[in-house]
Amino acid sequence: MGVFDQLEALQQDITAKAGASPEASYTAQLLAKGVEKCAKKFGEEAVELALAAVQGKRDEATKEAADVLYHLLVLLQAAGVAPDDVMAELRRRAGTSGLAEKAARRT
Repeated sequence: MGVFDQLEALQQDITAKAGASPEASYTAQLLAKGVEKCAKKFGEEAVELALAAVQGKRDEATKEAADVLYHLLVLLQAAGVAPDDVMAELRRRAGTSGLAEKAARRT
């Protein structure tokens, strides 16, 4: 299973658990608490990943990166943003310099 296949499977799992009982599913618990809680949790995991990377803790960074990807997908679900829309935006940006893309957002 490729990287994107694994992320798609995770997204499908999150979508399936969105309607589950919060008592039975951590994903459902997060989503029931709303987008603010999901955003906070994503931010916490991102900081933990950054710290592990800076400290050279490769194994910890790997685990935190997995947490970041999971919490990103939960946050997108809570915010009503389809991962396919994110992928479309990445395709739109393909072949564009990062500097040029960033400058275009300022106008």
